[in-house]
Amino acid sequence: MSTNDKISEFLDQHGIREVECLVPDINGVPRGKGLPAKAFASGAELRLCRAVAIHTVTGEWADYQYSGEGDPDMKLEPVLDTLKPVPWASRPRALCIHDCVDLDGTPTPIAPRTVLKNVLARYQQHGWSPVVAPELEFYLLAAGNTPEAPFQPFSGPRGRAEIGNQGFTLGGLNDLAAFWDEVYAALETLDVPADTFVHELGPAQYEINLLHGNALQLADQTLLFKYALREIGFKHGLQVVFMAKPLAGEPGSSMHIHQSVVDAHGNNIFSAADGQPTELFYQFIAGQQQGIPELMPLFCPHVNSYRRFAKHMAAPVNLSWGYDNRTVGIRIPRSGAAARRVENRIPGCDANPYLALAASLASGLHGIEQQLKPTAEAEGTVFNQEGETGPSLPRTLDSALERMGQSKLAREWLGAEFVDSYIAVKETEMASFWHEVTPWERRYLGNLV
Repeated sequence: MSTNDKISEFLDQHGIREVECLVPDINGVPRGKGLPAKAFASGAELRLCRAVAIHTVTGEWADYQYSGEGDPDMKLEPVLDTLKPVPWASRPRALCIHDCVDLDGTPTPIAPRTVLKNVLARYQQHGWSPVVAPELEFYLLAAGNTPEAPFQPFSGPRGRAEIGNQGFTLGGLNDLAAFWDEVYAALETLDVPADTFVHELGPAQYEINLLHGNALQLADQTLLFKYALREIGFKHGLQVVFMAKPLAGEPGSSMHIHQSVVDAHGNNIFSAADGQPTELFYQFIAGQQQGIPELMPLFCPHVNSYRRFAKHMAAPVNLSWGYDNRTVGIRIPRSGAAARRVENRIPGCDANPYLALAASLASGLHGIEQQLKPTAEAEGTVFNQEGETGPSLPRTLDSALERMGQSKLAREWLGAEFVDSYIAVKETEMASFWHEVTPWERRYLGNLV
């Protein structure tokens, strides 16, 4: 049976009439077109303007020099492993993630999926494959809030909104049993294997861990997971918010990334035959220490992202590393030799999963290729040990963009065209932000004489 016949059989089996042809844009937003099922099954060519790959969150556009003069097209090529029914659709519909390819047949260099694939190709040159597992935090808030008003936690069946510091309570999961039931069913339909669901410390804040696996597949799964949560949330009167810091004075939402690397035989290169850590393990850590501050906008992509880094909020502002220590930016969980891994605790849940994974994995392999050495292991509580045991982290988006723009590492690993386009998008978004006058300014500066 041909591929087209298999696709037709799948679409007929599920009664599918149209397929959502998705591409993740530079901010991790799924964009694309709907295509009739018959056209999808026949392999009809589908195109989008190249600028969609670098769409801003504000709906504005960076200069055409970054997406192509004349606003050219790119082709969308389906990743057929991601063809799934849409669980939340009111009538049968399917979705499929697509790669972006320029009309000359080369992968579109400004497309996030291309950037991650290019980094993974560098690992393949060594005969290695990264294994990753993201941990995603998010808030379930009341729907319908206007942007001018603060977010509010939802009011559950207990008759009032949650307050904070109720971490790991099961009541917070039980209050939304119907929502979680639909989420579980949706993840099964989308083939997104989840591990644990927990109530986090913030009011109506939750965390879901995805099972470890292939980095490109995990990026796809994270995109679909966030898409599913948003859509199912709306059905239940909830607004699922992936901002890094949606509520003032409450914990922010992270996307910690667990990383290991296996060879062609499936052996973890971070562990020697006797179970001890290898030099490659320490070099990977050193690469994280050097690369993360230079690629910070890919981990913390928005103005709001940097509000998450507050003392004693479990968001360390340092690049120290240590075993089973949640106050460092690079944590090494206690584990057996086969599961030895490096946890990057810097990314926020607002990060594009393709780009955050690409940046983190690029940093680690850079350390291996350059045979870098990490700083000494940190001990004890070091939340605010900024700059004392290694490079310091940028604390604002504009300073992070400036550093990334000057980074040779960024251009070598991610491509100059992508880096220039990314910075242009973020500068466009920041210009919009600086046109706003905030309540803080009116509250404290309005009475100045």
